[in-house]
Amino acid sequence: MKKPGEDLGEQPGVTPEQAQDWPSYTMVEDRMKKIYFDFYQETYKKTKIDRKTKELIAIAASIGFKCQGCLEGHIKKAKKFGATPEEISEAIVIAMGVAAAAVVDLTDIAAAHLRIRHFE
Repeated sequence: MKKPGEDLGEQPGVTPEQAQDWPSYTMVEDRMKKIYFDFYQETYKKTKIDRKTKELIAIAASIGFKCQGCLEGHIKKAKKFGATPEEISEAIVIAMGVAAAAVVDLTDIAAAHLRIRHFE
């Protein structure tokens, strides 16, 4: 059984046929699958952003949304489209920085509600 993002062919992303055995997709109506796959494939068509950059963005997003299958697939595709290990690492570090900033942001909100300021 293939995982999301495992297809490395020229067709962007995955197709409904490739996903038919994924347990999560067996629970979704066919018409909804079509909407999802049409949208997903549209996002990978040729635009102003090259495919390698799209895959690096997808790596960071996969980390942010905690999608292991997506992360594995997008790392493979990023390599296929010429991303170096250093570029992939940098995308991951950027995702880590955003995640850390989110924690700081929520901590600031919590501190404001509690009216506390530690270590001043």
